[in-house]
Order: sequence, then structure tokens, then C-alpha cells
Amino acid sequence: MDPDKIVIEAENIALRKEVADLRDLLKFKDDIIRAMKLQIFGPKSDKLSPAQAELLFKELSVTTQEVEKEAALPEAKKNPSSRKPHPGRNPFPEHLPRVDVVIRCDQNKCSCPKCGTKLPEMGFEVREELACKQVEYFVKVIKRQKLGSCPCHEGQGVTVAPAPAQIVPKGKLSTEFIVQSLAGKYQQHLPIYRQCANLLENHGIYLSRNTVTEAVLVAGDLLRPVVRAMAAQLLSGSYIQADETKMPCQVDDQPGRNHQAYMWEFSDPGGIVIFEFHMGRGGAVAREFLQGFRGKLQSDGYPGYDDLGEGIIHMGCMAHARRYFTDASKLAPLDPLPKEVVKIMKELYRVEGEARDKKMNSEERLALRKKESKPIMERLKARVTEISATLDPSSKVVKACKYTLGQWTKLEVYLEDGRVEIDNNWCEGAMRPLVLGRKNWLHVGSEEAGPKIAAIASIVETCRRLDVNLIKYLNDVLPKLGDWDNTRVAELTPMAWKATLKS
Repeated sequence: MDPDKIVIEAENIALRKEVADLRDLLKFKDDIIRAMKLQIFGPKSDKLSPAQAELLFKELSVTTQEVEKEAALPEAKKNPSSRKPHPGRNPFPEHLPRVDVVIRCDQNKCSCPKCGTKLPEMGFEVREELACKQVEYFVKVIKRQKLGSCPCHEGQGVTVAPAPAQIVPKGKLSTEFIVQSLAGKYQQHLPIYRQCANLLENHGIYLSRNTVTEAVLVAGDLLRPVVRAMAAQLLSGSYIQADETKMPCQVDDQPGRNHQAYMWEFSDPGGIVIFEFHMGRGGAVAREFLQGFRGKLQSDGYPGYDDLGEGIIHMGCMAHARRYFTDASKLAPLDPLPKEVVKIMKELYRVEGEARDKKMNSEERLALRKKESKPIMERLKARVTEISATLDPSSKVVKACKYTLGQWTKLEVYLEDGRVEIDNNWCEGAMRPLVLGRKNWLHVGSEEAGPKIAAIASIVETCRRLDVNLIKYLNDVLPKLGDWDNTRVAELTPMAWKATLKS
């Protein structure tokens, strides 16, 4: 053969290989782009104006849509704090009705301890705090009775009725108001910024956003011992689900940027939910929280839950394995293989649904799983192994297969214990409200605020799971926490509080 033709043919072969490689690369990049688009949730906002940016970084509870709406308001309403500073505390509007709450001195202190003469009344020590019921706002005027001294008892001094417990000592906001604001933000996901705007626009009441935010965070700090008691109860059990999600946090050394912090969740399906705020995602967080725990821990395939020490059996999550195949099916709608695997997994969930519908106990559910789920799992493993060995290793389907096979020993654990779940969906369900709130807050205001927000989220989600009225619970428990004996704090958990209602 002509040497020139040999060279040309070799060059053509090399060129065809290069073109094929480029096509594979373009397909790979196209798959990545499509996968990223599938993960995008919610609309993108335009660039913020300076006024919007100021709100964004000063208020950790505002959506971009709300910022845009706020920027369109008149300047006086948009930034009430720009008004001339008021000397001292702003008085409550006169049009709000006043409801007197008279607190009288104990009857044993109304008479002179020396001669028994009734002590002369000197009026009342008066302060005002904003209170509310539903959408009606009024000023609660706290009047504490003051009694003078008896002429026959020198040095007795003035007797004043005891002050009622407050979340913020000497604060201007009542317990009921603070609880409503807390529930509005962390249960209904309404930012403090919008709550204050609503008070001003609809009721003519101006409250500093910082005043309300600080009061809510004080409540969160008071709840932290309660959450620690809940965590101790959770760790005393034998089954915990775990997950974590991003929680951007403002830091002083990165002005204008957020640090990527995380909110970790440890929970019992249908029971206690504990959130832990940390500035990182390292496995040390899980190891530290789970110290002393002995039992089964269920999570996704994140390596941070590996190497947790002796006494912990790590379970996998079937929902995460199924999600890999579902994503592969979305990327290649005409490919029958990921749909086939998902169909087999649906059979496993059919068994779980049957156990749930028949309200089986753990022994009955275990027997059903061994009879029906175990053969399905064997068929699933065989099919996933076969697919993995026959397709291109870089394909999305094979990556799903490799994830599933890599988690297999952890995925099988549920077949041997009727108390545990097939997946981590209970845990993820508890995380969703926090993620929804994050879309409104955009970030946590500081590292110090993170644990307080975590405590609030733990109480809110635990109350939801236990069907405990959050507002009634907090109105009863929060005022007690300031002076409560720490050795008895377990008596104030949502579980204990609900038990007292039944007794």
C-alpha cells in the first residue's frame, strides 16, 4: 500500500476517534446540564437594588419577591428605621385598647407583721407590653400593687406584687406576642420583616425588626435545655434516622457573602426531631451527637455517617437508591432500563403499603417482609448487577446501579427488623419545612443564632409530629423556663406536656 495512503488512513482513524470522544464529552456535559436543571426549584430573581440588598443582608427572613415589593414602597414605609431616632422607647399607639391586669400582693403581706394593721395602699407600679389574640392587638397594662410600710414598723419598706414571668425580662412584648411571631416565622414561614410590615400597614403599630427578632431568639435560647432533654430521650432508643441540609450563614469575616453551614437532623419516625446547627458537614458532627447511642442509624449514602463506632448498625435508604434511577429516567425518557428498576422497587413499596394499611405491628411486618420483600430484593440485586456489567460505566444508569450495589448491605438491614423503615422519608419530611423556611430567610444571621434557630425548629417539628398545638405549648412552657430547675426540664418537653393533657 502507498505509504501516503497509510498515513492518511491513520490520520482519518485518529480524527474519527477524536470526533467520537468529543461527541461523548458533549453528551456527558449535556447530561450534567439537564440534571442540574432538574434540581432547580423556584424562580430566579433579578439583580437587587442597593435598597433591596440592604434588606437582604440585614433581615434573615425575606424572599427576593418580598424585597422587590418592599423596594417599590414609599421611602418612609420602606425603611421606618430611617426616621429621626425616638428618644427612648416608642410608646404604643393611643388607639389600642388598654386591658388592665391587676396583680395584687399576697394576702399574708397586706398587714403589718408586727401589729397586724392593714398596710396603706400606694397605687400600682405600672408598665405596658404589647399583647395579642388572633388578629386583635391591644396593650396589656401590667399593674403591680404597691403597699406602703406601717408606721409602727420602721424599715419595713414598700411591698410590691410579684412580676409575672417574661420571656424577655422587662421587655415590651408579651409572651403571647413573641410566641405568635415565632410560630409565624418557623411554622408558617412568614419572615419577621413581613410581620413588622403588616403591623405597620394594617394596624398602625411600628415595631423594630430587631426587637422582634431578638425576642424570638431569646425564646430559642430558652428552649435549648428542653431540646437537650429530648435528645437524651432520642439517644436512649434503638433507632434513629439522620439527614443534613445546607443552611447559609452570615459571618463577619465575609461581608456580602454567606458561609455554607449545615442543619443536621436526628429523629425518630413519628416522634422526636432534633436539629443541630453546625458550620460544617464533617462526620465529627454525627459522631459527637451519637455518642453513647446503640442501635440502628438510617441515612443516605453520605460518608459522614460511616465509622460511627461500635454498637451502631448503619442502614441505607431505598428512596435515595430509587431517586438515582428516577433521575436517569428523566434524562433518558426512552431508555427502558431505569424504568424497569424503578418498577421492581415499587413492588417493595407495595409490601410496605400493605403493612401500613393493615396496621401491622413490628412482628407482623417483619414476617411479611421475609415472605414477600426478600425475594423481590434478590431479584432487584440480580437485575442491577446485570445492567451494571453490560452498559457504559459513564452512563447515568450505571452510576445508579453502582450506588445501589455499594449500599446493598445497608439496604438489606430493614428485612431483618420490623421496627425500622425501608427508607429515610420520615427524616426528609421533617426537613422540608426547614428548607421551605430557608427560601424565605435566605440565611441565618450569625453563627450564634444558629443553635437557637435549631432549637426552635426541633420544637416546631416535634410538635407537628405529635399533634401538639405549638402556640398553646409555647405559651405555657416558655414563661416557666427562666426559673425552671434544669434537673426537671424533661417535664417540659412536648411529649411530657402532651401526656399531662391526657391525665
